[in-house]
Amino acid sequence: MASEIAGSDRVRVMFPDHLGLARGKYLPTHLADRGTGHCAALYGLGYDRSMSPAPGSYLLDGLIDFHATMDPSSLRPGWEDDATAVAIADLSMHGEPFPYSARHVLKQAIAAWGELGYTVQIGVELEAYVIEPDGEGGWKRYDNPRAMVYGTGPANDPTGIIDDIMRTASKCGFRPESINAEFDESQFELTLEFGDALDVADDIFLFRVMAREIALSHGLDLTFLGKPFADISGTGVHFNMSLVDADGNNAFADTSSEDGISPLAKQSIAGLCAHHQAMAAILAPTVNAYRRLQPAQLSGYWANWGWDHRCVATRVPPARGAGTRIESRVADGAVNIHSGMAAVLTAARLGVVNELDCPPAETGDGFEEVNTDVCVAANLGEALDQLEADTSFSAALGQDLVDNYVANKREEWGRYLAAEGSFDGAEPPSAWELNEYMMYH
Repeated sequence: MASEIAGSDRVRVMFPDHLGLARGKYLPTHLADRGTGHCAALYGLGYDRSMSPAPGSYLLDGLIDFHATMDPSSLRPGWEDDATAVAIADLSMHGEPFPYSARHVLKQAIAAWGELGYTVQIGVELEAYVIEPDGEGGWKRYDNPRAMVYGTGPANDPTGIIDDIMRTASKCGFRPESINAEFDESQFELTLEFGDALDVADDIFLFRVMAREIALSHGLDLTFLGKPFADISGTGVHFNMSLVDADGNNAFADTSSEDGISPLAKQSIAGLCAHHQAMAAILAPTVNAYRRLQPAQLSGYWANWGWDHRCVATRVPPARGAGTRIESRVADGAVNIHSGMAAVLTAARLGVVNELDCPPAETGDGFEEVNTDVCVAANLGEALDQLEADTSFSAALGQDLVDNYVANKREEWGRYLAAEGSFDGAEPPSAWELNEYMMYH
């Protein structure tokens, strides 16, 4: 194999599936560059292992294979042991990119910005709860009663799990930017440095796998699920986006304007607002996600934007010049990082290509006063309706991926309704949600 990690005798080749879960195989190092086949019926598989004939699953067409090929540039030291390297796979079928692949769709979204003359850079902020066994076969919140928001040190992390995650991340080349305790006990924020969009998506995808596996080695776990606990904060993912022009300058910055941001930035914001509802269906991918996406929850419920305002869906942080960026705050921790990032990039780009006018910035408090009546759907089923209704967004994102996603998620929504009957986002998470999602997110 052309590229190897010294001392490795196997490669753990992974890719994000339609649910954002890490699938793949271990391959001997000397065979890894050949890649390996996987049954396409994976793309009709639910969390509960039920299977549906979703587009792209080929369930009724012989359950044929797609092929996973290791990208040599993605090879990195693994975290399991010194003999296991890790790589991200590209997916293909019959010699062509597999159109249902989230990573392929992100590549397309990045390339579409490239055709306009821009390179996409993104930074991602993660939130997660550390959880521990409850002694009854389930999980409860990690016991760190001295924790406080922006807390660091043993009072916030008494077992050292976060220290272990941060140091291992650095050894594996993930480039942590900051890690700290978040608002509620047992909740942490984990942020990686910004960079080229595909590299960052790959890093975040692998980082989440690594973090959970390190937690399990401590007898603990991490959950990125959007609303795992009632009456406390949800868990979000923030995408911080900027564009670099052909001269290497931040294209969102404009020193000649009073507010310091360019018309390009304002059109991008307009796109995020215009396609807010359809985009949310991708960014909030579970039944549970709509317990977090509620009014006055700092979660991106309303289709609004603001200047350094944390109660809006799209925030423009105060940094200007080279640091100018747009922050999308809608996604929750169960998001498929690759397709979620593609959704944000696509909505923003549609604002540019369609020359949309930017709506007024939010001036209300975001809790009781907002300047729009457009919001996300009340539940997953309605969110899927909104995604299908926004045909320009679906087509631009990738119709094949959207069709597969909608088919699988309607099955998921149907399983929930069969078990629980109805959904009220103000109620605590149901046993069905925790059983369905907690092991995986």
